[in-house]
Order: sequence, then C-alpha cells, then structure tokens
Amino acid sequence: MPTVQVADLEDGDFLLDVREDDEWKAGHAEGALHIPVSEFVARYGELTEAAPQDGRVHVICRSGGRSAQVTMYLAQQGIDAVNVHGGMQVWEAAGRPVVTDDGQPGHVL
Repeated sequence: MPTVQVADLEDGDFLLDVREDDEWKAGHAEGALHIPVSEFVARYGELTEAAPQDGRVHVICRSGGRSAQVTMYLAQQGIDAVNVHGGMQVWEAAGRPVVTDDGQPGHVL
C-alpha cells in the first residue's frame, strides 16, 4: 500500500479526511476535504471534483486504518492515492495545526 509520513506532507498537498463527523468537528487539518468513510462511496463524486487533475490524494483518518481502506479503493479506481501513516494522531503529535470549522484550535478525538 502506498504510504507517506506526516513529515513528508507539504503545504498545498491535497488531503482527504475520512473520519466521521464528530471527529472532524473536534479538529482537522485546515483545507482538508472531509468525506466520512461511512459515506464515501455515495459521495465519491465530491472527491473527483475537488481533487487536483493528475495530482496525488493523501488520505487520512485517526490512526491509518480507515484511510488505508479508502486508499486501496482509490488505487483500484486508478487514482494516485497514498495513506498518511499514523493519521491525525501523528499529525497532531508532530505539531501540525488542528482546527475546528470556525478556525479555532481543535484536537484529535
């Protein structure tokens, strides 16, 4: 499975957060696209509209399990997707910003 470390992500990389609504509301990476894994297949078109053409999709969840499933699905669809190793837990531990929808500091559930 294609995997990337949080430390390897750069500003402007396209990030897809597949955590559930309560996790997202508590805190997420600014600029990430949110499509919960439980709604992913039904909302797949939102990803194809938002993702950069010929760009990579970095998939993230809390710890890496759900995002691994979505990464595999996307790869089967021919999309260049990678799983973010360790997920939002590692993101937060690395000191990357976690925000709420109104831009205030958030936290990872």
